[in-house]
Amino acid sequence: MDHDMGGMKTPEGLEMLERVRGICARFPETVELIDGHGHTTFKVKDKSFIIMSDYGMTFKSDLENQELLLQHEHFHKPAYIGHRGWVGIREPRDWEEMGILLEEAYLMAAPKRLAKQWMEARK
Repeated sequence: MDHDMGGMKTPEGLEMLERVRGICARFPETVELIDGHGHTTFKVKDKSFIIMSDYGMTFKSDLENQELLLQHEHFHKPAYIGHRGWVGIREPRDWEEMGILLEEAYLMAAPKRLAKQWMEARK
């Protein structure tokens, strides 16, 4: 019996995944996997910083940045993890902005050594 293990399936979801992969490929020690709920998840050292489905993505943030982002209608506070500062977006349009936000998410999740390595490499 073939079981559906999740992951991105719609054309929109697959396009979003390819864009996120392109952004995350630069970040040291990033791992992509399908979690137990069928979501495509990007982690650094076992800490999630992006969780995706065909319906959009959520990314790690802090409560202060979340409050600012939620003032824009295309962002939302996701269930279950929103109280920790995570932010959701259904259909990202501005990929330059998303690149910055996903980099910030990575830096929040990464150990200090990797965050420092990334920041020094960007100089």
